[in-house]
Amino acid sequence: MAGNQHVLLTPQQMTQADQAAVVAGVPAFTLMTTAGNAVVEAIIGRWSKRPTLVMAGPGNNGGDGFVIAQALLQHGWPVTLAFSGQIDRMSKEAQAHAKAWQGEWQTLLPKRLENAELVVDALFGAGLSRPIDGVAYAMLEAVVQSGLPVCAVDVPSGVDGTTGVVLGKVAPAELTVTFFRKKPGHLLFPGRDLCGELIVADIGIPETVLDELNLNTWENHLDLWLKDYPWPQQNGHKFHRGHVLIYGGQWMTGASRLSARAAQRIGAGLVSLAVPEMSWSVYASSMLSVMVKPLETQQPEHAFQQVLNDPRFNVVVIGPGAGLEGNDKNRVKHAVLETLKCARACVLDADALTAFSEQPEALFSAIHGSCVLTPHEGEFARLFPHLSEQSGKDKFTRAKQAAHESGAIILLKGADTIIASPDGRAIINANAPAELATGGAGDVLAGFIAGLIAQGMTPFYATAAAVWLHGEVANEVGAGLIAEDLPDHLPQVLSAIHKQYFPSKK
Repeated sequence: MAGNQHVLLTPQQMTQADQAAVVAGVPAFTLMTTAGNAVVEAIIGRWSKRPTLVMAGPGNNGGDGFVIAQALLQHGWPVTLAFSGQIDRMSKEAQAHAKAWQGEWQTLLPKRLENAELVVDALFGAGLSRPIDGVAYAMLEAVVQSGLPVCAVDVPSGVDGTTGVVLGKVAPAELTVTFFRKKPGHLLFPGRDLCGELIVADIGIPETVLDELNLNTWENHLDLWLKDYPWPQQNGHKFHRGHVLIYGGQWMTGASRLSARAAQRIGAGLVSLAVPEMSWSVYASSMLSVMVKPLETQQPEHAFQQVLNDPRFNVVVIGPGAGLEGNDKNRVKHAVLETLKCARACVLDADALTAFSEQPEALFSAIHGSCVLTPHEGEFARLFPHLSEQSGKDKFTRAKQAAHESGAIILLKGADTIIASPDGRAIINANAPAELATGGAGDVLAGFIAGLIAQGMTPFYATAAAVWLHGEVANEVGAGLIAEDLPDHLPQVLSAIHKQYFPSKK
């Protein structure tokens, strides 16, 4: 997979990368020296000289702390070093840096904060495996109460580097400096919110070490899928660009129309809406370039099945505004199962997910091909009650397990949206602004995904591309965003990308 610049490493993988770098000829002592100096460079670039407390823990994160303390001291900064641990239990390189410390040794106690104006948190790194307690807990609590700015080394102590969850106690950082690659916990909430500004420092680990790791998680970025993006071809025509079919509801007509507009804007050659006969005029009068097919009100299930018989539809969207009142729920379930039965690629959103909340296994057992499920947390809990937020499992684990169980691409929405594949791959999205929390935004996203699948992108990459573009357009629009803005401002974003990456192509 392309985009190793954006790969996310678990703490275990980062340890493997460190070890592989040593085997490749980079001494562990040098790696630690470079890491500590990178933190110092970031500190000096952000803050003026001031009394600084460096909190050093018992592992290699603490070794970085000794490097930082010594380097700041050599730059003329007033430094207090508070250490928690036993030197003889540290790694050889950490012991060497501890012995090189030329200042005073202090034990880790809250009173060390009395004269400090900056705190460097080098207590525990991303690989922390148990909740913080005891003296370290009291120390972090005191840091929080002090209100002092914090620079965290690798992650703020107490943040799980894989999941972003809090283990015991965390002092939020204004700046976090990590090394070589980000970890998932830097992007997943609450970890992402606790890191402040994040800097990834190059400490001399060769890129080739990534070849030895089982890479399966990335931060969403256009580098991951740009080479597969279906730009229009000079000799192409609309039938080359796919035909999206969208199931429209009887009453909530706006949702599926937003999906249709989005599928058009992202490049689907043709888009059709299949809608209840009594609502046909509402759809037809407002969708000038979308074909609107009436479904006979008396037999809507049979009518939709007849529409599906047309082989030109290569992806189907069901859910936005589909309806769950009265017979609507059964009609939606029938439409979903018929779509899956004919092995048509599909995007299932909103009501199509809730319709199966009482029998999710009926949905999962029917999935045998390209299918994307796009739940928010509420819908996710209805489909996967054993994986809800109340299950105690972190979001990252829940999304990946749901993909494995369902056989579908899972798009678990939120500020830290996760795209998970049944084969274990995952992408975490981090470019979505708060303005996306508006009605209809999800309907647009479903249309974006379907439009890209229709044009030949694989569901995994199509979903990642759609999510990233969704966020990028929202950032472009900014304050005052409504759902209609998303498809209508997409051309500006796509044009800017094409101009930047393919300047010689017309």
